[in-house]
Amino acid sequence: MRTAAEALKLDPNCSQEELKTALDAALKKVAEADASVVTAREQAKSSILAMEQKLAAAQKAQTTAETTVTDLTTRLENATQQAAAARTSSAKEIQTLKDRVVEKDKQLKAINTALADTPENVLKKMNQLKKQRQEEADARRDIETSFTSLRKEKTEQDAKLTKMTDSTGRLVTTYKELHESAAKINELAKAADVKDLPVLPDLHEKLLEEIANPDAKPDSKKDKK
Repeated sequence: MRTAAEALKLDPNCSQEELKTALDAALKKVAEADASVVTAREQAKSSILAMEQKLAAAQKAQTTAETTVTDLTTRLENATQQAAAARTSSAKEIQTLKDRVVEKDKQLKAINTALADTPENVLKKMNQLKKQRQEEADARRDIETSFTSLRKEKTEQDAKLTKMTDSTGRLVTTYKELHESAAKINELAKAADVKDLPVLPDLHEKLLEEIANPDAKPDSKKDKK
């Protein structure tokens, strides 16, 4: 009793009732402390579970964004190749039409030189000139039609490329925001001592910049570094 009284900071000669009251109060404080520890542990578990769920959702969103960016990059490359092939084909077609016009001019000059001035030849010459002019008109109409079609195709290709570039830029921005959020969640999880955290992939700034601005010229200093 003397030892218990000294431990409870009581008078060594205190009564049993005083000692019992002090012991009950001490035991009550111990029980309250145990309850507080249990409550704190449950709250910590709930917080860790919530952070793990947020991290899993962010990683899923990041994976979806990466897949979307890859798909859009492939589609952009295909569209660029198709536009280049269309320009090459159109250039060849225009050159063919120009060659036809040059050839018709040569034929007209040859006819004018070969024809005589007799009435029969004059009539033939007029008919040939009329035919030649009709062919030239047809050739010019074909060229104008080709140019109109080419301008329309170019306008459509430019519109598609602009739309895809805008979509890619928005996806790149979303991907960066998701990566930033995942990094913050990862840091919070580390601070909470969460075990077996997945490794956060690196953010490839240069690749994202190339995807968002495919027509931008590379920086020579950055390339050297």
